[in-house]
Amino acid sequence: MPDTRAAVPAEPSPALIRQWQRHLANERLEERVYRKLAARKQGEEREILLAIADAERRHQQHWIDLLGPHAEQRRAPDLGTRILSLLGSIFGSVFILALIQQQETSSPYDTDQFASDQMAADEKVHAEVVRALAAKSRARLSGNFRAAVFGANDGLVSNLALVLGVGAAGMSNPVILLTGISGLLAGALSMGAGEYISVRSQRELLEASQPVRQPAEALASLDFDANELALVYRARGYSEDEALAKAQRTLARAHGGTLPSHTAPTGKENEHEELGTGLGAAASSFCFFASGAIVPILPYIFGMHGMPAILTAAGLVGVVLLGTGGTVGVLSGRPPLPRALRQLAIGFGAAAATYLLGLAFGTTLS
Repeated sequence: MPDTRAAVPAEPSPALIRQWQRHLANERLEERVYRKLAARKQGEEREILLAIADAERRHQQHWIDLLGPHAEQRRAPDLGTRILSLLGSIFGSVFILALIQQQETSSPYDTDQFASDQMAADEKVHAEVVRALAAKSRARLSGNFRAAVFGANDGLVSNLALVLGVGAAGMSNPVILLTGISGLLAGALSMGAGEYISVRSQRELLEASQPVRQPAEALASLDFDANELALVYRARGYSEDEALAKAQRTLARAHGGTLPSHTAPTGKENEHEELGTGLGAAASSFCFFASGAIVPILPYIFGMHGMPAILTAAGLVGVVLLGTGGTVGVLSGRPPLPRALRQLAIGFGAAAATYLLGLAFGTTLS
C-alpha cells in the first residue's frame, strides 16, 4: 500500500529539521534500550527484542534520508525517551517493558505527516509485541508483587488514618507513637497471616483439581476393550470420540510398559504457580505493610508535635501513595498519573474521615 503522507519539501524549515533530528535521536535511543533489554533475555524473547531493535534502525534510516547532511548534527532525544532509557538501566525488565508499552502506544508517527505509513504500523505492532512480553513478565511476579503492593498501601492508609484520628483527638505524643507502633505490628501480622492462608488455600484448591499421574502398572491392568480411562478424559472436557481415541493410545503405550508423558500435569494445570508461595506472599505482606505503616509515625519518632507532625505525616504518605499508585499503573500497562492520583485520593479520603472523627471525639472529651 503506498504511503499517504505529505510530500517532502525541497527546502525544509529549521523547525522541521529540528523535529526530524529529534525523531532520529529518539529512534537511536530506543534501539539502544531494546538491545540492552535483549542482553538480559534468552531464547525467543531475546530474538523478538533484537528484531524490534532492527526495526528501530530502519526507522532511523528514514529520518537520515530526509535530513541529508543535517543528520550529522546530534540532537537530544525527548525527555520521555531519556527517562525511559535511564529507568531501563536501573529497573528490571517488567518495569521497563511496561514503560516501553506506553511509549509505543503513544507513537507520534500516527499524526506526523512525514513519517511513513509503514513506520506508524510498525509502532502499533511493536506496542502489541511489548504488551505480550510485559504480560509474561507480570505473570512471573504477580503473586508476591500483588501482596507487596497491597501490603504497603494498606500500611500507609490504615496507620495514617489511625495516627491522624488519635492525634486529632488531642492525645499526647507518646500515646500517638504507641498507637502507631501497635497499629503497625497488628496490621503487619494480620496481613501476613491472612495472605499466607489465602495463597495456601488457593493452591490447595487448585492442587485438588489437578490430574494425578497414573502409575504405568495401573494403566496396564485396565481392560483395553472396556476402556474406563476414556471416562477420565471425558471428565476433563474431551468429546466422547476424542476421549476414546486418547485413552486407547494411552493404554497401548502403557501395555508396552512406558508411562505416557501426557498423563502428567502440563500447561494450564500449572498456572497456579503465578499465585506465588504462601510463605513468600506472607513475608511480602508483612514487610511491605510494616514499611508502609512506619511512614506516618516517622514525624513522631523524630519528636515532632501537633499540627506540624500531622502535616508532615500526611505529606510523606502522599508522596509514597503517588509512587505506589504510579508504579501499579505502569506495570499494568496504563497511564501512571491517573492511578497515582486515584491512590492519593482514596488514601487521603480515609485519613480525612478518621481525622474528623478524632476532632469530634476530642471536642466531646474536652
